[in-house]
Parts: sequence; C-alpha cells; structure tokens
Amino acid sequence: MNCSFHRSPAPVLAALAAVWATFACLPAAAAVSVSDTRYGATQAGQDVREYAFTNRYGVTLKVMTYGGIVTELDVPDRHGRRADIVLGFGSLQDYERLNGNIHFGALIGRYANRIANGRFTLDGQEYRLPINDPPNTLHGGPDSFDSKVWTPVRTFQQPTEAGVQLRYVSPDGENGFPGTLTVDVTYTLTDDDEVRIDYRATTDKDTVVNLTNHSYFNLAGEASGNVERQMIEIAASRYTPTDDESIPTGEINEVAGTPMDLRGLSPIGAHLRDAYAQLTWAHGYDQNWVLDGGGHDTPAFAARAYDPDSGRVLDVYTTQPGLQFYTANGLDGSVVGRSGSAYRQTDAFALEAEHFPDSPNQPTFPSTELKPGQTLHEVTIWKLGVR
Repeated sequence: MNCSFHRSPAPVLAALAAVWATFACLPAAAAVSVSDTRYGATQAGQDVREYAFTNRYGVTLKVMTYGGIVTELDVPDRHGRRADIVLGFGSLQDYERLNGNIHFGALIGRYANRIANGRFTLDGQEYRLPINDPPNTLHGGPDSFDSKVWTPVRTFQQPTEAGVQLRYVSPDGENGFPGTLTVDVTYTLTDDDEVRIDYRATTDKDTVVNLTNHSYFNLAGEASGNVERQMIEIAASRYTPTDDESIPTGEINEVAGTPMDLRGLSPIGAHLRDAYAQLTWAHGYDQNWVLDGGGHDTPAFAARAYDPDSGRVLDVYTTQPGLQFYTANGLDGSVVGRSGSAYRQTDAFALEAEHFPDSPNQPTFPSTELKPGQTLHEVTIWKLGVR
C-alpha cells in the first residue's frame, strides 16, 4: 500500500505534520491481477459480469456490468488490515430492487445531478424529462444509466495496471434527451494505488451530458458506523448555492465564513447540523463546490478524505469543474447493506466529480452541451493511501 500522502497538508494542519508517519506496506506481489466472474442475471434475463482487479499492495477493485457499479473497493489500513470502503448490496436482485433511488457505486447519466422542473431548451427546442425527484429530474431520470447492463468492450492487463472498458449506447429520446449517445467508461486500477475513471461520449445530435460515479465511501469500512469523525477537505473557494428544492440559484458564492468552507481538513460532522439554510434544506451536505483547479485537461486535486482511526486516505483528482459532496442524507435505516447492517444518514459520503447541477438552464455555468463530431473526455482519479 502506498504509505504516504501525495500533497502537502493545509497550513492550518501544520501541527499534525509531525505525527505523519510512513507505515509498513504489504509485501509486493505480481502485476495487477484480473478475474472475470458471472455475477448473476437480471430479471429480464441479461447476463451480468463482475470484474475484479487486485494490485501488489492488496487493493482490490470490483466492477460489474449492471450499472457499471463499483461493487467493492478493498483497501488496507495503516496496519495492513483490509476493509471494503464502499457501500453496496450483496446480490444483483437487491441492486435491481433497491438501488434506483440510492445509486450505490453506479455510473450516472445522461445528466448527473438535477435539472430543474425536468426541462431544458437546446437549439430553440424545449425538452421535457421524466420527474423522479419532484419537481425535478435527478441523475438522468428513472431507469437510467445506473440500471442498464453495460457492454464489456475489453479488459486489459499491463505491468503496472489493469482495467475494463464498458459501453452503453443510449438511444435518441431515452428519458427525453436528444441524440444517440455512445458512452465508454474505463475503470483502471494501478500499482500506484489509483483507481482511474475515464469517461468518453459522442453523439449524433446536439445534446447535454454530465457523467459521474456515485460511490458511497466509508474509510473505516462498510457498515462501520457514521463518518462524522472522518475528515474532509475540498479545494474550492466557491460553491453554487441552491434553493430549497436543491436547484442552483445561478449565483457562485464564496465559501469563506460559512460551513461550506472545507478548504482545510476538518471533521465531516463539525458543521453538519449548523443552522445554515443550505444544510437545513438538504438535511446535511449535498451541494456543488466550484473546484479551484477544475475544468482543465489534466486532473487536478479536488478533495481529500481521511479516517484518523484506520489511517486510510482518499484523494480525488479530476478534470471536472465541480464536486458534489453528499453526506448520504437519504439513507434512513430502511436499506440493509451487504454485511447485514442497516444504512443510515452519515454512514458514508459521496464525492461526485461532475459538471454543475442544472447547467442546461444556467447560461453562466460551464456548458454541458455535446455536438456531433465532438468527444467528451473527463477523468477522475481516486488516489488511495494511509497515514
């Protein structure tokens, strides 16, 4: 396991630097291994495969073709003890039955996040989408990318990395969106303890697109309790405030002096219950941060999460302009995860690197339009480590 941070700590945490240490790594093994197993069949009879990748430090990434879902991410702690740090279910049937409104580990599209009132105008034509988060459309609408069986285009294994490329072709008019959209997503696990997600998309008609992965993380391990002691840092001096329906107002505000200021590592629970409208309306954190280094061709540092108990660290790098930080506010104990524990609010967090919510209706936001002849390409990297 890579045993050091790859970025200097925030100045306010200089006092903690003295206790940073390099911990013994697991013994080196062969190059990243690959396995392919049958995960099951959908209710419609479609075969679902699961691909597992393990690197020489014991990090294991598992991805299945249903929803392009990250089903497992096993990571050693500072003592080499492995734990799965993503939430999820134990069977394909549970994913089909329960994941539609939760999106554990799934690929999200056509449009991640919300579109106000389920409508937008493009090239002078209004498009209406199904409403699944009244009064808005959320994560592309019902029965979207997270519930499709993706086609495995190829797996690959190289000396220092291995992965799988998945494809989904969304037909013109699916959930109201224009154009036939061809999406390729490649998951790669490296011997540098990185999970790299490459998103590519092309269209045959002007359309809008916003892609992300919706994994829920708990760095202490799935079903280990709430994450409020775990720490978060987001490299953003601004965010997009919303109304009480979680739709951006169009403003881009400074985080300084508010609970939205997460520029230095601080406990996730530190301001979670502050009497602050943005947090009250969303029942926790569920906002989009405008990344200081986002929106460029090269992935830039976006966020860090750290669990002081296990020592696990997750750094996020991305080319995307925004990051939705979500404290699993929708989990209410009614959903039971793979280990038999009920999931509750703050039992995990999500760091969704993406474009801003409702961008098709917000002309001052970075554009999410995609035209024929263009190729969307975005990259997000989860860099894993221990302290």
